[in-house]
Amino acid sequence: MSGNPAPSAPRILIVADNASALFGGEAILPLKYFTLLARRGRDVHLITHARNRDALNAALPDLTDRITYSPDTKIHRVLWRIGARFPGVIRDHLFGNLMGFVTGWQQRKLARAMVRAGRVDLVHQPIPVSPAAPSMLYDLGVPVVIGPMNGGMNYPPDYQDFEGRAAHWFVSLARPLAGLVNRLIPGKRRAAMLLVANARTAAALPLRHPQVIELVENAVDFDLWGNTPAAASSGNTFRLVFMGRLQALKGLAQTIDALALARERLPDITLSLDILGDGPEMQALQAQVARLGLDDAVRFPGFLPQKDCARYLANADALILASLRECGGAVVLEAMAMGLAVIASDWGGPADYIDQSCGLLVPPSPRAGFVDRLAQAIATLATNPELTRALGQAGAVRARDHFDWNGKIDRIEALYRQALPPRGTPL
Repeated sequence: MSGNPAPSAPRILIVADNASALFGGEAILPLKYFTLLARRGRDVHLITHARNRDALNAALPDLTDRITYSPDTKIHRVLWRIGARFPGVIRDHLFGNLMGFVTGWQQRKLARAMVRAGRVDLVHQPIPVSPAAPSMLYDLGVPVVIGPMNGGMNYPPDYQDFEGRAAHWFVSLARPLAGLVNRLIPGKRRAAMLLVANARTAAALPLRHPQVIELVENAVDFDLWGNTPAAASSGNTFRLVFMGRLQALKGLAQTIDALALARERLPDITLSLDILGDGPEMQALQAQVARLGLDDAVRFPGFLPQKDCARYLANADALILASLRECGGAVVLEAMAMGLAVIASDWGGPADYIDQSCGLLVPPSPRAGFVDRLAQAIATLATNPELTRALGQAGAVRARDHFDWNGKIDRIEALYRQALPPRGTPL
């Protein structure tokens, strides 16, 4: 344990559909709040869906008595099967929210039972991070803190076709309806506090609230990402790494095209790219690599545990994330913590983390020149190892100063205390 429980420390209940290091994305956030608070000796419990049970039992055997699971049901399975037939945005938002309603109802009942048993002083719902998604956690008898949320993102100009016509119409209809849904399901309206990652997300909230506070969504666990400094390439090699789900919005097709172009411009430098992750674009990307003759330069290790990803970063020169709609981008912070320079799109989350001292931000618009600009960024770092090292070193300092999970837990504990009413005040 990294600290002793303070006498006045509130008893916290984390509630989340997913809490897992296996699912990637936002699912890691509830897990981090839960485990890091527990390490500090806090009285913290977790409610999550039963799909997380096996992974959590294996990873946290000493905390299993603090975890309660909402059950998987036939309704969940039917909605999943139907949703799988629809485009990604409709599947994730419509059917994802429908499943979220079912899970949220279950978890609300579980949370209310724990509150009535006198085991909880405050409830924290870290995900979903969407500002439009409604929350079922209301009328619990204790304050509820929601967030930090992160959203309100669109594709850059020139990239609207990435969304697809059906998805575009769905989003156009869904966003105006979000206000009505959040009136009918009043969890966010009645929350003690709403946390947002940035001003963009605050503007996307479909309601007004007196307590909207900014708190960064992602942070870095330096026990995992900060102990092994990145090893700079020697000689005439330059190694890039991508980490994330293989889907079109991540800009991997453009990244591979840019690598091919940079290779043509730098025949004396061996460029390589390790793509860590899995997803629906895997086969198309492998075919693109073969078509461009990059089989010797691009590797697909697949989805890997975080500790294995850290080993890849430790042997790389830079991370590349040419994403076209990235609200967060935790992989950027993880690479910075490892001392890597970063090449990223100047759009959305990465632009919140990177400045000119620690990386190269590449504007995705106009679309016609994006690949060329990415290739130029690759060439800039590949031909200037001193600059690459300097950016990496500055990134490591910036990550530790601004994005350390321990500092974030300090902040969230202060916000918990702020959200609690004075003693004797009825809710």
